[in-house]
Amino acid sequence: MTVPDSRAEQTWKGDVMPDYIRWLRDHVGHEPVQLNFAVACILEGDRVLLQRRGDDGSWGFPGGAVELGESAEEAVVREVSEETGLRVDVAGLLGVYTKYFHTYPNGDVAQPIATFFRCTPADGTLHSRDDETLDVRYFALTDTPPLMNQQHDDALADLRAGRSGTFH
Repeated sequence: MTVPDSRAEQTWKGDVMPDYIRWLRDHVGHEPVQLNFAVACILEGDRVLLQRRGDDGSWGFPGGAVELGESAEEAVVREVSEETGLRVDVAGLLGVYTKYFHTYPNGDVAQPIATFFRCTPADGTLHSRDDETLDVRYFALTDTPPLMNQQHDDALADLRAGRSGTFH
């Protein structure tokens, strides 16, 4: 795989470019961009795992950016492990959520293109080990706190309704 400029080539590690968003933001600043995310809806019985974000304190589903060269499935497994301590099995696609905009606390603006997966916990110990995650906990699917944005609200509505393969 060829990378477009020499600075990117210096950060390239194999087939995946780590810190792709940082590299991109170094070039465009806070300007609006499209970003690809992989997000996990981790179900354990009638409970769903949510993450309290370190940047703004809001609740949402665990997940994060798909790094350049990585698949959405690989990204969701990696991100969940980093943010929660759990290894998950991807059970299927909940949906793809695309027509949204989000402004982050640091001023970055993005149209997040998010692939939400239904997942089940395989092993690991639940934790919030860094400043990216303040808390992780299970909530009854019918009694969750307010979520971080409309994209996560729509995914939660689809999850509660038992829908799969949706697109927004």
